[in-house]
Amino acid sequence: MKPVWQVLAVVLVGAVCGRSATAVQDNPWLSLLLGSLTVVLSVLVYRWAVGRTERRPVTELAREGAPGSLLRGLVIGVAMFGSVIANIYFLGGYKVHGFGSPTGAIGLVGFMAGAAVTEELMFRGLLFRLVERGLGTYIALALSGTVFGASHLLNKDATLLGGVAIAIEAGGMLAAAYAATRSLWLPIGLHFGWNFAESGIFGTEVSGNGDTHGLLDASTSGAKLITGGEFGPEASVYATLFGALLTVVFLWLARRRGHIVPRRRAERVDALATLAR
Repeated sequence: MKPVWQVLAVVLVGAVCGRSATAVQDNPWLSLLLGSLTVVLSVLVYRWAVGRTERRPVTELAREGAPGSLLRGLVIGVAMFGSVIANIYFLGGYKVHGFGSPTGAIGLVGFMAGAAVTEELMFRGLLFRLVERGLGTYIALALSGTVFGASHLLNKDATLLGGVAIAIEAGGMLAAAYAATRSLWLPIGLHFGWNFAESGIFGTEVSGNGDTHGLLDASTSGAKLITGGEFGPEASVYATLFGALLTVVFLWLARRRGHIVPRRRAERVDALATLAR
């Protein structure tokens, strides 16, 4: 029953805050405010629910080292998506028409921060971590990545190609980032950096959720395999390739650090998280 209470608490907060953020998405200042509140409330609820039910320090959200891990993740996420856009641009699939909306970008900071935190707590902090205990790192990574990709099929402009791409490049990569560090801060920073660069900087569609208004007024056109089509650049072959490569790198780091949890020995994961600190 312990995992059930954890999931209920975190999912409830994420659902309520997510609906509220969507309702004010057109107001940048309210979006920034609600996004910030979502971040704080979600982290507090996760710490309370996991700490109370598992009776342990919640090391995956430890305050020590959090700023550095968030910054590293942010840099990786922005650089990764910048590389995706650069490749699409060189093939003529990405065009900048001028400057976009600075206030729109401000609103996207809050919206994407709230989305990054709630999704990482649910999919990596709970789903991946709890499945890993019984089935090990690799099966947990594959399962949580598949569920993460499938969840994006509910979006406005969702495509099967986009869902598969998200499962590989995001679901796998972010779970591997958690496995390598045994901390949620790096995947949270990476997730936010990727999403904000995609929407707030380069002005492209995110995961089939419709148009965004970031710092650049831009558009994509051409073959869906290159641009991602209506789903956005996340469904492009470049995003999938770069995400898969980072997944391999993070898994290599996890193995080197002794953080890979074998099947049927997964109960050692909490000890690994403590040692990682």
